[in-house]
This record gives sequence, C-alpha cells and structure tokens, in this order.
Amino acid sequence: MDEERDLVVFEDDAGNELTMEVLDYLAYEGKEYALLTEYVEDKDDKRDENEPIEVFIMEVVPVGEDQEEFVPVDDALAEKLIKIFESNEFDDEPLEDEEK
Repeated sequence: MDEERDLVVFEDDAGNELTMEVLDYLAYEGKEYALLTEYVEDKDDKRDENEPIEVFIMEVVPVGEDQEEFVPVDDALAEKLIKIFESNEFDDEPLEDEEK
C-alpha cells in the first residue's frame, strides 16, 4: 500500500501549476520550514537512486486558522537549513503555539 504524500501545488505568474512533495519539516529559531522537491506522479518515471534530487527550502507561515503559505527563504538561510536537514540533528516535534 502506498504511503500518503504531503503535496503542495504552486502557481507561477503565468498560471502554470507545479506540484511539490514535502519531504520533511524542521522547526528552527521559532519558525517552521519545509524541505520540498518536485513531485513525479508516474511511478514508471523513476530516477536513478544515485542521482541527486533538487530540493527547495520554504518557510511555512500560518494563514488563517487551518491554512499555510510556503514562502521562499534567502540562499544563506537555505544553505544553513539544508545542512541541518542533512545532519538529521533536529527535533521532529512540531512547533507549539507560542501564544500561551
């Protein structure tokens, strides 16, 4: 049975849709970030396991009560966060509301 994937659809300025898969989340300095890659729906279109995948880091910003917006981060922060993701030295616990 296939595992459920966390997919996010983005739309560019020309109205083209791009589906991204969230690989993981990270809480860092009081904010939440997501590690994403382009989603490939066709299972027959598998990539070589040794081929690196292109990843993107975005900040996850709450919008309203139950929606989120994904906002790109600058290159310096993205590099730092990718190193943290690669090291696996981060807390998997989700962020809690700080308004307590």
